[in-house]
Amino acid sequence: MNVNAKNNLHSILVLGAGELGMAMLRSLANTTGTRVSVLLRSSTIESSNPEKVAHIQQIRDLGIGLVAGDLVDESIGTLANCFAPFDTVICCTGFIAGSGTQIKITQAVLEARVKRYVPWQFGVDYDLVGKGSGQTTWDEQLDVRAMLRGQNSTEWVIVSTGMFTSYLFDPAFGIVNFSDNSVNALGAWDNAVTLTTPDDIGVLTREILLVQPRLVNQVVYTAGETITYQQLADLLDKVLGKKVKRIAWSLAKLSQDLANSPEDIVAKYRVAFAKGKGVSWPMEQSFNVQHNIPLTNVEQWLQRNHK
Repeated sequence: MNVNAKNNLHSILVLGAGELGMAMLRSLANTTGTRVSVLLRSSTIESSNPEKVAHIQQIRDLGIGLVAGDLVDESIGTLANCFAPFDTVICCTGFIAGSGTQIKITQAVLEARVKRYVPWQFGVDYDLVGKGSGQTTWDEQLDVRAMLRGQNSTEWVIVSTGMFTSYLFDPAFGIVNFSDNSVNALGAWDNAVTLTTPDDIGVLTREILLVQPRLVNQVVYTAGETITYQQLADLLDKVLGKKVKRIAWSLAKLSQDLANSPEDIVAKYRVAFAKGKGVSWPMEQSFNVQHNIPLTNVEQWLQRNHK
């Protein structure tokens, strides 16, 4: 495959301009011969809030077009009309939009007969995870895959990225606690997790869409790093210059935590990752390693983000 192949993109609509959406827009902005737009609520585009005004100006400065639309409130037909003028739709709006939204977006993409769709699947290998992981939103991701595989009018590419690298260090997730220098392993110390930063996901998604021969109707893997919790603890020893405390949270404990708080999103994620199934893959399986594209690993992320 030739990653630097001739541009085969035309018009692209990115859904959402959050952390991943902005990374995607920055990556796509200078793609020769491509018109890139982003879908945002009209209330966001027209807001007088200084932060939102600055955000919209940042998007305009990239040369990105603005399209008004509401993925939650508007009908499938209305969204389909919005999507129809575009060759490629990339969904960067995740689970925050609520249950059922990813199915609704996919229905609208298929109704619009968009040529190519990159759904919000920037996460684990849902096929391997299967249903009943403990994280109910992951079940919806499998429904989206079934919809895409059950039709032949719209090409699709799923980009499996593993966990966002930053989430590994999110205090609410609780794997790494810098305040008391501890690491909590989910399930077992030899359980692994694959990680990619949003900026790297933006770069790789662009390369995956451009590569020749064209990638059609398949899952493509990325990996900034695949690391076990033991390796993570050892790395933190090195980076922090002191021994971190190691605590293993068993699957039984995490399952009980979820049973005690069945609507707790973090508890659901902890159980799903503790099962160790479909949440990591070998680096050699990743598009970036196969094409010699350097990404940010965990140590580099720590050096840039942890003071």
